[in-house]
Amino acid sequence: MATNPGLFTEWPWKKLGNFKYLLVAPWVAHGVYLAATKGWKAADLGYMAIFPSLLLRMLHNQVWITVSRLQNARSRRQIVDRGIEFEQVDRERNWDDQILLSGILLYLGSMYLPSGQHLPLWRTDGAVLIALLHAGPVELIYYWFHRALHHHFLYTRYHSHHHASIVTEPITSVIHPFAELVAYELLFGIPLIVCALNGTLSILAFEIYVIYIDFMNNMGHCNFELVPNWLFKWFPPLKYLMYTPSFHSLHHTQFRTNYSLFMPFYDYIYNTMDKSSDTLYEKSLKGKEETVDVVHLTHLTSLHSIYHMRPGFAEYASRPYASKWYVRMMWPMSWLSMVLTRTYGSSFTVERNVMKKLKMQSWTIPRYSFHYGLTWEKEAINSLVEKAICEADKKGAKVVSLGLLNQAHNLNGNGELYLQKFPKLGVRLVDGTSLAAAVVMNSVPQGTDQVVLAGNISKVARAVAAALCRKNIKVVMTNKQDYHFLKPNMAEDAAENLLFSKTVTAKVWLIGEGLDASEQFKAQKGTQFIPYSQFPPRMARKDTCTYSITPAMSVPKTLQNVHSCENWLPRRVMSAWRIAGMVHALEGWNEHECGDIVLDMEKVWSGALLHGFHPVAQV
Repeated sequence: MATNPGLFTEWPWKKLGNFKYLLVAPWVAHGVYLAATKGWKAADLGYMAIFPSLLLRMLHNQVWITVSRLQNARSRRQIVDRGIEFEQVDRERNWDDQILLSGILLYLGSMYLPSGQHLPLWRTDGAVLIALLHAGPVELIYYWFHRALHHHFLYTRYHSHHHASIVTEPITSVIHPFAELVAYELLFGIPLIVCALNGTLSILAFEIYVIYIDFMNNMGHCNFELVPNWLFKWFPPLKYLMYTPSFHSLHHTQFRTNYSLFMPFYDYIYNTMDKSSDTLYEKSLKGKEETVDVVHLTHLTSLHSIYHMRPGFAEYASRPYASKWYVRMMWPMSWLSMVLTRTYGSSFTVERNVMKKLKMQSWTIPRYSFHYGLTWEKEAINSLVEKAICEADKKGAKVVSLGLLNQAHNLNGNGELYLQKFPKLGVRLVDGTSLAAAVVMNSVPQGTDQVVLAGNISKVARAVAAALCRKNIKVVMTNKQDYHFLKPNMAEDAAENLLFSKTVTAKVWLIGEGLDASEQFKAQKGTQFIPYSQFPPRMARKDTCTYSITPAMSVPKTLQNVHSCENWLPRRVMSAWRIAGMVHALEGWNEHECGDIVLDMEKVWSGALLHGFHPVAQV
């Protein structure tokens, strides 16, 4: 919201939520009816094209969001080198309201505006007139209207909402109070209305103009420089006719310069162009050497998880992963994306964070969870992980943390395979076992004298069981085969606390993958289930039993640019495996943690707390 919200600030359909799309449903249904009864030849093509145009604009904006976030994760040509937080994502979640408003106005104009019906496909004179009207009245009026919006009275009531985003994303361009955006719609509608009234408007000219506005808006707010220098050398006057992302970025950081819409011409005329515009453009275009201290190597999980990545759907990624109906409806696109990622030959950067002087990136292996269970994929996945580790080592990274199944024992022996292949590896490999086990240990309620260990026995489970037994806490196992596997690996003084029993009375269960619902129902009412696995268990009990989240910790405020959720975890909560890599680098530890190596759990836990990471409350 603006600093001091004025009249008509809120959108009239705000309370409708996602049902707001039903506002255009009558017109869409009417268009389908006309096509069905009159046929496509007799129907008004301009009227029929409005709804596909709205969908195209949404797709166009989403492409810009994805490209911008991928580019800024790499930080090479980033203009403003600062992070954004969840508050900005929440503020900008209604970016589609502007498209919905445009649709309503276009439907009304198509029905009631003279000469707004049965438009021809193309008219050159109308296209030329639209261009002239935009360069003249639209740009000039916008310039002075924009300067007026920066007057204290209007700025605090309206425009401050837009300028709350210092670091812009493409969709920041349309984040305005309702009244302000109505004014923009009327302003941009001048060329279209004039052409409609004099009979020169055409469908393609209208579409091109709308796409031009969206393209320039998104480009100006993308926060990375992409306009090549040769364009201005080839045609020098272009610098007065087209702005660049760095040009408009200065308006968001300096506030009192670079007011122009898309054409800097008026800033030159009225002497409001920022004097550092050209310098910033050259600097941003040149880019900077990409540096990274910690790389967290993860992968895609479910088929629809690609939309939950940071470069996916911004609002969807800002909340814990959950299957949504509108995402399930996109299964054809999901399958296509899986095929495309399957052919991609290396990991890609999806997130960049900074903590103190430590620079961190998350890289995604282009494979889904089910790929890791396929025997014929094992070699290809190991090759991708190996390639990513070598690339991180080449870039001078200090630590690579192996997330999710990238550290699976049956894939690479918890990372030991890579150490055997590259014994002189400079980067430290961390599978995070010690911190994950420490999180589980510290999740066990004080005074507990007995716990149940159930599910597949992983490296974390072995570490937890050994630590609990050393503290004289009885660890009861219900699987005889797992019990006989684990017992010989225990120290003699702790082994007596590892027990096997088919009947259990303990009200604390440590659970891993492979634990089915029937096993969970053996637990007593009021049992606390604490996962030690990377993936969350199926919550079968709906009674008084409680389930903790997978091993994770809340992150300190010093960790910046956190505006997406890590898989199913809450906001500003990260998995212990990911945090382990950060702590390893912050503490400057020089040893690997992979294979059978488990670091001192107390030391790692204390290091995490020292740097501001905290336990997460039970959910």
